[in-house]
Amino acid sequence: MAVSFETYERLALEDPDGKWELVCGRLRSKPGMTTRHNQLGMRIGAYLYLQVNADAFEIRVDSGRVRAVDGSGFIPDVMVVPAELVHRSRQETPAALEAYQEPLPLIVEIWSPSTGGHDEQVKLRAYQERGDEEIWLVHPAERSLRAFVRQPDGSYTEARYTTGEVRAARLPGVTIDLAALFR
Repeated sequence: MAVSFETYERLALEDPDGKWELVCGRLRSKPGMTTRHNQLGMRIGAYLYLQVNADAFEIRVDSGRVRAVDGSGFIPDVMVVPAELVHRSRQETPAALEAYQEPLPLIVEIWSPSTGGHDEQVKLRAYQERGDEEIWLVHPAERSLRAFVRQPDGSYTEARYTTGEVRAARLPGVTIDLAALFR
């Protein structure tokens, strides 16, 4: 039996220590991650926090959710949320699960042995269907970052980086130095 987003929301709020996702109507517990994975997520979040306009954007690291077109709910490793969406969510539904249906300027997933395939096969497609402006897939072992940037026609271009600075396409002045990230 498929689980509705409303049931998922209730479960996630009742189990604040759990990291539940909803994938095509099925509950999925997001597994624990390695030290390296968590370190990279926090570093990316910190770099973004230091560079974005705090009046315009908020950063979430392994918290908050995005709601996919098919009703799935995912917890990105890192996401940048326009402050107006956060404010509106707090005002309109203060007791609701933090979940954004609107496209976001940047979502980051960090590869791990337990979730890497799921992130590339399921989450990437769902983020693109949502219309998220930019999606980064970071691969610690390869020391690489793949950036998918939404184009005006709705398609995505892909670029792979292994050295230098990566500039966020939709966040002016935001860069990630890969040498510093993977240090």
